[in-house]
Amino acid sequence: MAKGERLEPLGGGIGIFVDDMYHFSTDTILLADFSAPAKGIKAADLGAGCGTIPLLWTRNDRTIDITAVEIQSEACELFRRSIEHNGIENIDVKNIDLRELAGVVPFGCFDLVSCNPPYKLGGSGIKNPDGEKLLARHEESCTIDDVTSAAKKLLQFGGRFVMCQRPERLTDVLGSMRQNDLEPKRIRFVQQREGKAPKLFLVEGRRGGKRGGLVTEPTLYIESDEMTKIYGEYKEGYLE
Repeated sequence: MAKGERLEPLGGGIGIFVDDMYHFSTDTILLADFSAPAKGIKAADLGAGCGTIPLLWTRNDRTIDITAVEIQSEACELFRRSIEHNGIENIDVKNIDLRELAGVVPFGCFDLVSCNPPYKLGGSGIKNPDGEKLLARHEESCTIDDVTSAAKKLLQFGGRFVMCQRPERLTDVLGSMRQNDLEPKRIRFVQQREGKAPKLFLVEGRRGGKRGGLVTEPTLYIESDEMTKIYGEYKEGYLE
């Protein structure tokens, strides 16, 4: 058993296995909520980790056909155990690099693709000597361009791509999305409270969308009634 391994609730009777390396954060929950998948769609989550976003989607609707892509085998093992524990049949976990999807995951047929990517630019900052943490936090296994390129291949025309990132990467994200024919259509910034600078943004693009028409939604404040509603049945102590 991995260090700190435990089963945590996601609400709706769904539990998720996490440990000290692979767990979920507020950002993950916000992205799952922002994506708002429709019933019966075909969705993919890139860099799925221990499976929080697919499990949250499934908690709300088991008609969604989900493919989860994760490069780290230890995270996939936790994810598969969660799937078995919850008796879930609509999630397929692929232990593979998102740059090597050809022949493994079908292209051009997904309605929704999500990604909560590494936030730190490759080669920047102080790197954690732990290889797994390095992959999770820095662009060592994939870049923003790798993510948007993969999403472009997976999505059908008109399909949605959603991701979250730190505000300092905004230009990188929007430029990469447009370069890969994922026209930015919706963006929302996240702040701790009024008077604080944004700590995160959530963005949605459309595959093959007409240029222009980006809508900036009202700022989401972490310390708000809206966040309480998004948390739902979560216990605040589980979020970092």
